[in-house]
Amino acid sequence: MVVTLGNPRDKFWGMILWLAPEGLSMTGIELASFEDLVVMVKDGEPFTPAVVFFPMHRIERIELDLPDGSLPSLSQRFLAKTGLDPAVTLSSALDNRASDLAANSAVPPRKGTA
Repeated sequence: MVVTLGNPRDKFWGMILWLAPEGLSMTGIELASFEDLVVMVKDGEPFTPAVVFFPMHRIERIELDLPDGSLPSLSQRFLAKTGLDPAVTLSSALDNRASDLAANSAVPPRKGTA
């Protein structure tokens, strides 16, 4: 998906996590960082995609990431340059992030309680 935002103008590329009348939650990156992400993934560097919420009043357009004539989609470009499926890469990075958050949020038992 490519989401175009207004006020301020911005574009995000990634996967929709949740869509409701209130807004859109997605995991991904700012479109301006796409080439940097490709290089990081290609070099085997760890990355954490953003998990963001955009209120509906900021959303101008939501587009499927499809090829345009002879121009490949962003997903196709990601796959061609990294050899990895972007949906799997984004979701596994999200799964890793969720696991890290769960591990770090474990609350130790309070003293004096059984």
